[in-house]
Order: sequence, then structure tokens, then C-alpha cells
Amino acid sequence: MNREIREQITKLAEPEYQEFSSKLLPGVSNILGVRLPNLRKIAKQIAKEDWRTYLKEASDASYEEIMLQGMVIGYINTNLDELIPYIIEFVPKIDNWSVCDSFCSSLKITKNDPERMWELLKTYLTDSREYFIRFGVVMLLNYFISEKYVKEALLALDSITSSAYYVQMGIAWAISMYYVKLPSQTMPYLENNHLDDFTYNKALQKITESLKVDQYTKSEIRSMKR
Repeated sequence: MNREIREQITKLAEPEYQEFSSKLLPGVSNILGVRLPNLRKIAKQIAKEDWRTYLKEASDASYEEIMLQGMVIGYINTNLDELIPYIIEFVPKIDNWSVCDSFCSSLKITKNDPERMWELLKTYLTDSREYFIRFGVVMLLNYFISEKYVKEALLALDSITSSAYYVQMGIAWAISMYYVKLPSQTMPYLENNHLDDFTYNKALQKITESLKVDQYTKSEIRSMKR
């Protein structure tokens, strides 16, 4: 099964797209150049078949093969109890923002049992590894921007001390999304937080780039820059 899938992926590889993707993912050297919609089609098919055998035997030889595993996990029709061990096993394979963010967006099963997922995410938000933390952060902005979770989520983000670039950018992105959707709850946090200056200013920048924020508010946000 694994050999067939690799052959299928290899046939879909495009040299020009490989070059394009490599520029977006510096440091990732195992890119074949397969477009994500094509990977999603394959993932959906695997998820309907013997996905357990696939995940047990799946190859990590290329960026696309790792990406595919994350997509399959997201498309599986099962419950969160069965899925969590696969999530835990997959997260250490994440070594770039693209796989991380795609994996997070695929885990829509979170909506069925947010409390259970929240408990799992706490272990990642307090980890020290770059993509473990980013996984937790991006999951927050995908599924936990709500009145119920905003206070605890902002506290969790404020407690992260990592200086890793993709963690800082993830936190800035998350805070901007919390502000755009829940401004009255997020503004007090912007006025009193423990963020490093880079992450804080990036969060402000992302808020001002949002089309959902009016010009007066953008001017106010810009005046808060450190």
C-alpha cells in the first residue's frame, strides 16, 4: 500500500511547484512538488479504506508523505478517543509551518469534543519544542476563539516563553484573530501582557492588516506599538 501511494504521489510531482514550495519552506529539503488539492484527494480516499494499516506503514521520506498522513488523520470518520493516539504520534513529525497548519485545519473533529481536545492541547502549549507549541497555538485560533475559551486561551499564550520564530508568529496570528473576533475581551490583554516586543508588535501589525477592523481602531492599535 505504501509503495503504491508513493508512486501515485511521485507521478503528481511538478518541478516548478517544487521550486515554488521550497522558497516558502526554507530548510525543508524533501519536497517533491505536489499540490495540496491533489494530496487531499488521495487522503480522502485512504480515509475511506484501510487507514489504520496506512498510518502504521506510512513513509516519512518526503514532505508530501508526511503532509498526507496529517490529512488522513483529519479525514478519518471516527471518534476523538480513537484519534488522539494518532494525533500524539503525528505531532513529532511536524517540522515546518505548512504541515503544522494544514494538520490543525484538518482536525475538525475538535468541534465534536472541544473540552477533550483542550485538555490535550495544554500539554503542547506548555512544551518547549517549536512545532509542538505551534501546533497548540494554531489549534487555538482554529477552534477556540469563543467567549468560553478566550480568557484561558490568552493566558496560555501569554505563558509561552519560546523565542522560536514560528512560535512567535503563531502567537501573533492567534492574538490578532482573538482581537478581531472578540475585541472587548482581547484589548485588556493587549494593554497588559508579558509578550516579547517582537511578538507583541507583530500581533498589532496583523490586527491592522485585517479588513474587519475599522480605520479609527487601526490608528489606535498602531499607537500601542512598543
